[in-house]
Amino acid sequence: MMKKQWVHDVKAIPFLLPFFIAYMIFTIFPIFKGLEMSLYDWTLVRKLEFVGLENYIKMFTDRHFWRTLWNTTLFVILTTPSMVLLALGLALLSNLNTKLKTFFRGSFFIPSILSVSVISFLMIFMLQPYNGLVNNLIQMFGIEAEPKWMADQGLAWVTIVVVTLWWTVGFNMILFLAALQDIPESLYEASEIDGASRWDMFRYITLPQLIPIGRVILLLQILASYKVFAQILLITGGGPGGATRPLIQYIYEVGFNQNNLGYAATMSYALFFILLILSIIQLKSQRSGEN
Repeated sequence: MMKKQWVHDVKAIPFLLPFFIAYMIFTIFPIFKGLEMSLYDWTLVRKLEFVGLENYIKMFTDRHFWRTLWNTTLFVILTTPSMVLLALGLALLSNLNTKLKTFFRGSFFIPSILSVSVISFLMIFMLQPYNGLVNNLIQMFGIEAEPKWMADQGLAWVTIVVVTLWWTVGFNMILFLAALQDIPESLYEASEIDGASRWDMFRYITLPQLIPIGRVILLLQILASYKVFAQILLITGGGPGGATRPLIQYIYEVGFNQNNLGYAATMSYALFFILLILSIIQLKSQRSGEN
């Protein structure tokens, strides 16, 4: 029996080998290569000299690193709870048995298939100070204001958060919607017979059934938000005055604009360990909740 199982496993190797080779080349190798780079003074052209932990020491005293890390954390705080709650609300709306449910699902999900460059261009076009669509609508309601959406620090954050929510909420909505459709209808029928209200059904049936997928969405959203880069770069450029510059943008600038790939790799590993710690905490919390 063991021999048959061994032969069966060996037969699977040729099918797994192409993926394994690609995984080693494009995932495992860059991880160790990046760790090596963080220990050297490394430029875009070549490796210069071994500096040991000098890059790591520099990182802990770099005010730009800490500021961009705080900007990224602020983005996570602003977007993650909003994203989860908004995705849940849209999923509940899309799950209603109405003639518009197909329209709701399509309209909520379509923005998530657009590229970040398209989304950013649309937002820049709509939020222009004097002839943008949003400011024109504001003035149509008699408000004589001309908000500088990308030049004011507070409004810049509002812009980035709203754009991100509109662009990415569709994917999380689909996950919640799939979980909603997996809830047995018999649970609602039994509770209705017992005289439960719609709020009671939502509180004691729907929400508990959505907790597992909610934890997954929360973890995915935290990881994705900490890796924010493209929409901020294209919409505000990290401004005004670096107020919205995320950590990955600073890593990009150090690596490619300042020609210091060694220090950029060091900060990349700092972000990697932050995400690793957050993932471990989330997974442990999930396991304790299941127990």
